[in-house]
Amino acid sequence: MFEDKKENKLIEGEDYYLSPEGYRVFTEKYHLKRGHCCRSGCRHCPYGFDKKTGAIKK
Repeated sequence: MFEDKKENKLIEGEDYYLSPEGYRVFTEKYHLKRGHCCRSGCRHCPYGFDKKTGAIKK
C-alpha cells in the first residue's frame, strides 16, 4: 500500500560541513543536487550568484 520513498537526508562532509561557529555550510555538490540557485549568496554557489549585484554571472 505505501510506496517506499527515498529519504533525502543530508550527509555531513558531502552535502555540508560545520563552520567553526557551528553553522551548516552547504557544499557545491549539494547545491548542484538541489538544482537551482536560491539567491542567498551561499559560500559555495556553483551558479555564480553575486549578492552585491543580485545577478547570476554566466
